[in-house]
Amino acid sequence: MAISTAVCNSFKVECMEGTHALETDVIKMALIKTSPSGTYGASTTNYSDVTGNSDEVTGTGYTITGNTLSNLAVTLDGSVAVVDFDDNDWADATFDCRGALIYNSSKSNKAIAVYDFGADKSIIDMTFRVSPPVAGATTAIIRLA
Repeated sequence: MAISTAVCNSFKVECMEGTHALETDVIKMALIKTSPSGTYGASTTNYSDVTGNSDEVTGTGYTITGNTLSNLAVTLDGSVAVVDFDDNDWADATFDCRGALIYNSSKSNKAIAVYDFGADKSIIDMTFRVSPPVAGATTAIIRLA
């Protein structure tokens, strides 16, 4: 189906309800395989959306549930709240992927954002790194205006 970069609509509502504490909760990034059977983007609500469709990456160097993001920082760029985090690496990896789901494992695996890599990525026995774009009002993966 398809992957679209978006902050999840459910996350926006949950932020207003006070559900998420991004700097203290355990936030994870799970990778989505190429040619997923599901559709992922603003309407994604939970990590189980990916696992229920069997769309999470499998392969050497990848652990189901993905990696924990480190050093999350919430800041303001103008009037837009943005989130920054460190690069996320999978060492000695062999797998194919197309995108990622960022989710809150401390809060029942609620979806935060979906990120489309723009093209299929094929990794063979090397480190796969996801580097977040600059945490700016128009560039951050996770941002609320």
